[in-house]
Amino acid sequence: MNELMSTYELSYSLWQVIFYIKTNGPSTLIDIANNYNVEKPTITRRVHRLEDLQMVKQIPGMDRREKVIQLTELGEEIYQACRKKITDLENSVMAGIANEEQMITFQTLPKIQDNIMRGGGSKSE
Repeated sequence: MNELMSTYELSYSLWQVIFYIKTNGPSTLIDIANNYNVEKPTITRRVHRLEDLQMVKQIPGMDRREKVIQLTELGEEIYQACRKKITDLENSVMAGIANEEQMITFQTLPKIQDNIMRGGGSKSE
């Protein structure tokens, strides 16, 4: 992923911020941090980098201390370009795997991730 996005000076962690904003609309730093389960300063650094690249900008929030971030026009264009590259990669990775098997994988992986985040898994399942 990092290699795919390097053309745009992006890393996967920066892409996550762009993806979140694209999916959820203008968002606060806290919303983004909570979604990825990382500290707000981590997201703040990522957003500053994306601002330097002119891919996101701050817009007024309901309270002046709240930072709301949205994609710029350039950010939208780069999202579309990266999304196409990622889709092409996903298609090549899943080539030859039946749709039913893909669906099982997409249903199972989040459960595995959740178990990892909880420090294991429940033995009753």
